[in-house]
Amino acid sequence: MRKKASASGPKAKTKRQPVAPDVLEQALSIITTSLDDDKAENIVVITLTGRASFADKMVIATGLADRQIAAMAQHIERKLKEIGLKRITVEGANGSDWVLLDTGDIVVHLFKPEARELYGLEEMWGAELDDGAAEAVPVA
Repeated sequence: MRKKASASGPKAKTKRQPVAPDVLEQALSIITTSLDDDKAENIVVITLTGRASFADKMVIATGLADRQIAAMAQHIERKLKEIGLKRITVEGANGSDWVLLDTGDIVVHLFKPEARELYGLEEMWGAELDDGAAEAVPVA
């Protein structure tokens, strides 16, 4: 039975449907405000539109302790569900140096300082790679 499935090839990729810009901005505002309220450090928003197919925005922030990072993830998830975003995937929330929230249009990475430095997502996805075509915006 497996041979038939593999012989038919991979399933056709479905394109991610773009979300309305006002919903995207509302969700992004909720995420950055929640992180700021939870005392996240060095919050950065990177625009991925036209550069990646998996999301339109990436948010990166630092928390000092596992409990703080887990709480930040829970707060974001709860607030986004309140505005109707239901399909939020959370990875690593059980005491990890890195928690990932995927809303489909926005990917949120919450790191401890040493993990953030190790993975260097700002350098990987930052604007300097595209000669300014996208911008990494620090959030106050």
